[in-house]
Amino acid sequence: MTTPILIVGAGIAGLWTALKLAPRPVILLTGAPLGEGAATGWAQGGIAVAAGQDDDPSAHAGDTLVAGAGLSLPAAARALAGGIGAEIDALRKLGVPFETDERGALSLALEAAHSHPRIAHISGDQAGAIIHRTLITAVKSAPHIDIREGWHLAALIPSREGGCAGALVRNANGRSETLRASHTILATGGYGGLFADTTSPSGATGAPIAMAARIGAAIRNPEFVQFHPTAIRTGNDPLPLATEALRGAGARLVDANGHSITAGQDLAARDIVARAVHRAISTGRGAFLDARDAVGAEFPDAFPGVFRACRAAGIDPRTEPVPVCPAAHYTMGGIATDLEGRTSVEGLWAVGECASNGLHGANRLASNSLAEGLVFGHRLAIAVASAATPRRTPGQARATRPLPPVVLKGLRRAMSDLAGMVRHGEGLEDLRLRIDRLDARFGETDETVLARLVADAALARQESRGAHFREDYPEPSRQAIDTLMTPFARHELVAAE
Repeated sequence: MTTPILIVGAGIAGLWTALKLAPRPVILLTGAPLGEGAATGWAQGGIAVAAGQDDDPSAHAGDTLVAGAGLSLPAAARALAGGIGAEIDALRKLGVPFETDERGALSLALEAAHSHPRIAHISGDQAGAIIHRTLITAVKSAPHIDIREGWHLAALIPSREGGCAGALVRNANGRSETLRASHTILATGGYGGLFADTTSPSGATGAPIAMAARIGAAIRNPEFVQFHPTAIRTGNDPLPLATEALRGAGARLVDANGHSITAGQDLAARDIVARAVHRAISTGRGAFLDARDAVGAEFPDAFPGVFRACRAAGIDPRTEPVPVCPAAHYTMGGIATDLEGRTSVEGLWAVGECASNGLHGANRLASNSLAEGLVFGHRLAIAVASAATPRRTPGQARATRPLPPVVLKGLRRAMSDLAGMVRHGEGLEDLRLRIDRLDARFGETDETVLARLVADAALARQESRGAHFREDYPEPSRQAIDTLMTPFARHELVAAE
């Protein structure tokens, strides 16, 4: 009998990879029902593609490299920019209704740090939701995919030969099962939910990344966490998002008196804008997104998702500025992979936000995330289909208990306060001591493993670069250097290629 390929995660990266693996048998694990729990459905901005008359993939790749602040790999940027057009064509063939002009060409909008309008939208701010629904329909009708809803990853199974042999899971009835796999693919999202102020799903604490580290996978750049400048300040957990496309349409970031808080640079790179919003809030000026003139009465039709979130919070963006704040939104760090998704552990692959393949570097360019899931999911599927499957003898999987909810809430608050958008060595040292105390009390957990990786890497990076900002080291170093960390050992700093 053919041992199936195991994919954990049902966002855009996991679903696209599963579809592209046809006809090889795939088991697709998702802890939540399909369509719930994945960040893909919340993505508002769209997909970046160089399809305009004056644009080309080299310009898109160039913008990606600039945003990455010296740590994005040129080969990764070229692969994304050169490959996303074909993936969008494939989505359109599945019925995804991208906005087009009268000639049938993609309608393209401008977002921060892009040199050209190149963001393909779907029904205003509904790109992620509509793509997700379309892919779910396709996956449900694919005979090679065995969908296991309500199944949770508990641990990865190391093989005695040094690779990954599958996963220890909890099935929909809560019982433990061992799933042998010829290849195990993690598409489990990032760890933005490890922070209290976040736009990420509540379960996105990055536990699978810690599980990969436990069996020997290298982790790259966990300190780089992108904070979106315009989460809507509602007090919800997670916070709803006001898409960057609003600023692309002319909305302005202002303080309580209506004065610009970015000196008019509302479409600068996200780290720059987010710090401007943070300064305005911390100095008592407040921060608001004013779309009254730019969007006004068109808001319900132009940005229906944002409009619903605002109205649920008692805000009418047609007639009043929207209160905003920075929030953890996307994690550039993750399991170190090559451009096909191979990790340092044979038989273990990673794709999407849980992976760090060198594309995003120190700061993700807006609307490159959905594109990444598509392009690199396709590349991974091709690589897996041609990969050898050596004998793998299962070893002992090591599962940990999660932190109690109230304790995790405290850790998340500490992560936002001490390893958030503005960091300082003293605060990071304090964070590490708090993590030590949690481990002494509860034993090492996946959440504390990942929190420690973030804290250690942020403390070691004695510079400010991209999304990582240190008050005590506010300038970038002359050399751009990746952080590579092996499980439970001192990290090494290796010059970026």
